[in-house]
Amino acid sequence: MDERATTTGIEVRAIDPGVLSELRALDDSGHAPRYIIDEKGGSPLRCCLRRSLPGESVALVSYAPLRRWARENAANPGPYDEVGPVFIHPEECNGPGGSAYPADFTGAHRVFRAYRSDGTILDGRLATGEELSDQDAAVRLLREIFADPGVALIHARAVEFGCFTFEVRRAGS
Repeated sequence: MDERATTTGIEVRAIDPGVLSELRALDDSGHAPRYIIDEKGGSPLRCCLRRSLPGESVALVSYAPLRRWARENAANPGPYDEVGPVFIHPEECNGPGGSAYPADFTGAHRVFRAYRSDGTILDGRLATGEELSDQDAAVRLLREIFADPGVALIHARAVEFGCFTFEVRRAGS
């Protein structure tokens, strides 16, 4: 698949490497990371947008994605400012290697929350595994959400636990 064809107009973003460094020291709740060995594997890593491998070391940290975006964009998310658990590598990793929809997250239900430029929530969309059957289908759905000019940012979240998975922005924003 040609990554440029699927990501034209949007950027799927993992947690920024600078933010990851901060979270590895002290998370957004003010706690030290919890280090674990993921014996079975399958934990969604927000640093490289893939699932952990069996026996891989991971860190569990609290992360406030909208708060950090709001700081960059002079927005005030108010009550939409949430802090939640995410898995990351305990050490620096190579990241996702592009801005395509993460292959490891295709075929699974996902909630997409659309936010306005002021940091307030605009809409939510529950996507089925069928709608996200492959990277191209997932990108088409994200483009549909961005068709609303009021959408400034999209957060992808896990359905089962509600955890932040990744961020989607318009290309160049």
